[in-house]
Amino acid sequence: MAQPFFGRRDSEPSGLRPGAVSNQSNTAQAHVGAAKQSLDNTATHPASSITAPGKEVGSKLTVGPNIKLKGVEITDCDTLVVEGTVEATMDSRVIQISELGAFKGSADIDIAEIHGQFDGNLTVRQKLVIYATGKVIGKIRYGKLVIEEGGQISGDIQFGSATTVAPASNSSANVARPDVQRVA
Repeated sequence: MAQPFFGRRDSEPSGLRPGAVSNQSNTAQAHVGAAKQSLDNTATHPASSITAPGKEVGSKLTVGPNIKLKGVEITDCDTLVVEGTVEATMDSRVIQISELGAFKGSADIDIAEIHGQFDGNLTVRQKLVIYATGKVIGKIRYGKLVIEEGGQISGDIQFGSATTVAPASNSSANVARPDVQRVA
């Protein structure tokens, strides 16, 4: 098991975050339990199915709620989880934007799962999934597109690197395209 970034003293009880006092009420332990359950839920997220069986999950960067990350270039990151706000340029394998998450900038990725908002240049080499609460605005290129009912997409939308431009709304015209899948 890899050591934590800031290191943990051996005298600290496991399961508590650094700085927590071990004789605090059960509410602190409940928060830790909820955080662990949240991590467990993340492990069962659909994006985890993209890794080959028996293969370790690569590097993962999570920008938590109420965190703002601005003016960076994100590289060598297999999975970016956005729960706060990110203004960046990135090249990665997977991006997951939560309902309250927002990404502004440029991203070249394999798989995108959008529950929140993306604004900018988005190139998805394999599969772009926009959930009911998701909104994608800007210049979008995709290999395969799935839009859950209620999901929004607008801007310059292109299939792959071809010059064929798809309609800029999620109207029924998208359903006729073989590369677009609409789910209820």
